[in-house]
This record gives sequence, C-alpha cells and structure tokens, in this order.
Amino acid sequence: MLHPTKTREGDIYEVFARFRPEEPLRNIGTVVASDESLARMYALTLYNEWNWSRMIIVPREKIIPVVEPR
Repeated sequence: MLHPTKTREGDIYEVFARFRPEEPLRNIGTVVASDESLARMYALTLYNEWNWSRMIIVPREKIIPVVEPR
C-alpha cells in the first residue's frame, strides 16, 4: 500500500472531477470523513470554486494499484 487509507478522523476519499463532459476525470484532491455522506458534503464544500460538470469520490482503500513504484 502506497498511501494510508484512514486517519483518526475517518476514511480518506480521493476526489475526481472534470469541467466538460468530454474531458477525462482528474484527481483534484482528497477529503477525510467518517462516512460517504459527509465525504460528499466535504468534497462539494472544498472544491466548489469551479463549475464542474462531474465530481466523484472514491474511498482510497478501494483503489487497486496496477503498477507499483519500484
């Protein structure tokens, strides 16, 4: 595992977003929350300075590495 997935405050969620529907999603940051509902609210609050066409959150523990650093 490359990065921690939890803190004492909660789980770490990766936040992905895009401006236009034809663009790929890109990682714009992380939030820490005790549950998915709070993670959504935190992501919307922290990253609402842009007019995103789509924003998603992914629990960091659910990310599956394909190629690990050497």
